[in-house]
Amino acid sequence: MAGCGNKNGNDAGSSPSATGTASASASASGDDGGLRTVKHAMGDAQVKAHPERVVVLTNEGTEAVLALGIKPVGAVKSWTADPWYDHIKDRMEGVTVVGDEGQPNLELIAGLKPDLILANKMRHEKIYDQLKAIAPTVESETLRGEWKTNFKLYAEALNKQAEGDKLVADFDAKVDDFRTKAGDKLKETVSVVRFMAGKTRVYHQDTFTGIIFKQISLARNPMTLNAKEQFVDEITKERLPEADADRLFYFTYETGDGKGTALEQETTADPIWKSLNAVKNGKVYRVDDAVWNTAGGIIAANLMVDQLADIYEIKL
Repeated sequence: MAGCGNKNGNDAGSSPSATGTASASASASGDDGGLRTVKHAMGDAQVKAHPERVVVLTNEGTEAVLALGIKPVGAVKSWTADPWYDHIKDRMEGVTVVGDEGQPNLELIAGLKPDLILANKMRHEKIYDQLKAIAPTVESETLRGEWKTNFKLYAEALNKQAEGDKLVADFDAKVDDFRTKAGDKLKETVSVVRFMAGKTRVYHQDTFTGIIFKQISLARNPMTLNAKEQFVDEITKERLPEADADRLFYFTYETGDGKGTALEQETTADPIWKSLNAVKNGKVYRVDDAVWNTAGGIIAANLMVDQLADIYEIKL
């Protein structure tokens, strides 16, 4: 979710907590020669009134900057694309790739002469001092489904609070519209499964999909894995029935070696998978890992709700 990125495949982050974001909440005060003080997860940053050369070191941060009408001069590569996800690549022409989210290239970043770097404590705490020596650096606290909290911080750093508030309000209105029109469909339980190289994960409520499902008020079956207020469980094929629901969504993290796809094909051909109620009832949906998980930002969140509306046959 919002959207992820450890060596095991982003997940919009694998944090010990998706709460406790008070230190990442943004505030700006004072005006010293056009500089603003922005409070963030690593302290305070003195940021220009209107940053123009922005480098972004998370996938969800890239979506935030684009949604706020700014093309970054540099950004980390999309997790499973070369270099940008399909849903943002038309906006990223000319943007310099500055490494991966887990290992940004400091030399490239410095060469771009940014006036603001947007980063994340989970990913970049160890290199914060090096980053802020290049340019004022604002780090969000955590990842997973915390795209709204992070988005508001990035909007503050960019001095685009009003635009950011409107975009969040627009998203919330879309969710409210979905909820109103869904009616009794909200009572149908949902489940999320992800296939990766050598592992199958069930995604709970502390994930990008989980937080959006919760806002919509989609039901979770308390008798299965999916009701947990946690991140994920890794399960064996034999435990798939624990992930069953009225509607089952699944996506695959594929890095190019074919291993994620192979596990998906093996599992979905297995009699255990075919015995799931969601599969038998024709309510199992293969969705895009980038949009539903790894991108983790405001653009993906809107696309995910749009795709859910199509699946639920709702006109937004």
